Amino acid sequence: MTAALSPLTEPSRCKRLKAASSRDHDSVDQMVMAARPFENRERYGRFLQVQHRFHGSLLALYQDEQLNQRLPGLVELSRFAAVEDDLLDLGLPLPTPPRQIRASPAQALGWLYCSEGSNLGAAFLFKHTQRLGLDGDQGARHLAAHPDGRALHWRAFVARLDALVLGEQEEAEVVTGVIAAFDSYRAHLREVFAQDR
Repeated sequence: MTAALSPLTEPSRCKRLKAASSRDHDSVDQMVMAARPFENRERYGRFLQVQHRFHGSLLALYQDEQLNQRLPGLVELSRFAAVEDDLLDLGLPLPTPPRQIRASPAQALGWLYCSEGSNLGAAFLFKHTQRLGLDGDQGARHLAAHPDGRALHWRAFVARLDALVLGEQEEAEVVTGVIAAFDSYRAHLREVFAQDR
């Protein structure tokens, strides 16, 4: 008697998003490290400007009522205020508030996946800030771990995102959103660190 084969299960939404955006994720990682943002405080200040542009452009998504109904507690996850505090800690002026991104509700989920996922990689970046004398209370608040811990926080977000019921077109839009988020971050990096060329 042979054991019955278990049916192939489709990977979860977040696993599909990870696969669809892995090249973009790697590209952004390489660009960030090539910018040498932890070489000194001046360069780190420029990195904070990139973070201000990106996280600031998502503020309306984090505050959106419908998105908060779909992803309870979303409004509390934005790191934009922490980025602004970090800029002030370094004695830097706050840049003009960035223009909010325009996205369909499904595309917005992709942008949020990218933003929240970046918090996992922030553990590596956070260690680098300590060489500059910065920490979760001074200058590197937005890179500090969530009070529940990075992994637990991420798993909770992934569980909520994976549980949403979406149609085929919406699924495609989520992927479009995550790719657009990485494209946006790359553009901010190029603009802020343009003088290095």
